[in-house]
Amino acid sequence: MKILKNLLIFIGTLSILIIPFNLIAQPDLSKLTGEIWKITEIWEPEPMVIMPGNTNSEAPSDAIVLFDGSDLDSWVHKTGEDAKWSVQDGYFTVKPGSGDILTKQFFGSCQLHVEWRSPSIIESEGQGRGNSGVYFMENTKLGDTGYEVQVLDSYNNRTYSNGQAASVYKQHIPLVNASKKPGEWQNYDIIFNAPVFSDDGQLIKHAYLTVFHNGVLVQNNVQIQGYVKFIGYPEYKAHPSKLPIKLQDHGNLVSYRNIWIREL
Repeated sequence: MKILKNLLIFIGTLSILIIPFNLIAQPDLSKLTGEIWKITEIWEPEPMVIMPGNTNSEAPSDAIVLFDGSDLDSWVHKTGEDAKWSVQDGYFTVKPGSGDILTKQFFGSCQLHVEWRSPSIIESEGQGRGNSGVYFMENTKLGDTGYEVQVLDSYNNRTYSNGQAASVYKQHIPLVNASKKPGEWQNYDIIFNAPVFSDDGQLIKHAYLTVFHNGVLVQNNVQIQGYVKFIGYPEYKAHPSKLPIKLQDHGNLVSYRNIWIREL
């Protein structure tokens, strides 16, 4: 009986401790006098001051610039060799067959800005037209993996909806098709929240993605079901908290420029 009594006391104490803070910490404002509006003011911490770009495309002062129009020093071939894509006139272009490229620096949750352009000359249709991809948390040790936002010429080019431009590839259909004409520069602004795994490799928290395509919200904090798969269903595999960003060589002459990232 003594053990049972102590257990009941413990449970009662625990129930008090887990009462939500907002249920026990808020004073009755109707009984207070003076400058009561100050009770809900929070002064610390003060947000860090940064300098935004002159346009939405320009990198803010706290961003890491991954491509400034001059070289591919921030990128590497997935084998570790130098990136082979061609750089000219402030942008770089996929060199078909040379392979994917990855950032040398590793990232977790982040805000990514990337501008891209599909070829102005249309030579194919469907998935063969201006195809590339932006991959978060590419893990080369597990093969070609990552969480992909599709790059594709989707202007008057029908394909499966969860594989068109701005889709989370084979997972989430964009809310609208905000594609520009072939040969015109487009942009993605992406908020990526990385997944969280336990020490023994179990998934604790899913990844989430928000995507703006040419300034239009097309993915609204969607839950990611796992690594991208061309065949089969997505699945999670435990990985480090930071990994490279990847740009895909899918055999098309897709160009990129003005790429910057902010760690979150």
